[in-house]
Amino acid sequence: MKVQIQSQSVRLRIDENELAELLAGQWVTSRTDLGALGGFSCALQLHAGEQARLDGSVTALRFALPQEDVLALQQRLPCRDGLSYELPLQPQPLHLQFDVDVRDSVRQRGVQRRASDVSVAAD
Repeated sequence: MKVQIQSQSVRLRIDENELAELLAGQWVTSRTDLGALGGFSCALQLHAGEQARLDGSVTALRFALPQEDVLALQQRLPCRDGLSYELPLQPQPLHLQFDVDVRDSVRQRGVQRRASDVSVAAD
């Protein structure tokens, strides 16, 4: 899992193998060891609710995404559009972006044409 943090925004990007782990009910985790300072980890799981959730601590973030949203995203893969959530934290909300790596999806699934991408020539 790739984790990008900037201001009030977090982006989580996983690959197809990590997506399979998530859908199988497992946690997907990224950990960075910072030597004597300790470490930073970010974990992701699915849940049955309708909203994204965040708990844990500053050094061990745990996100939970709605399973139905991730299943719907899986049906659209490969695609560049992921899932976006606004977590109502105080004093400012946190924007969460979740994506499945589109290049990995193309490698795993191939390119899928959408109905709007197919043109029909008249005879």
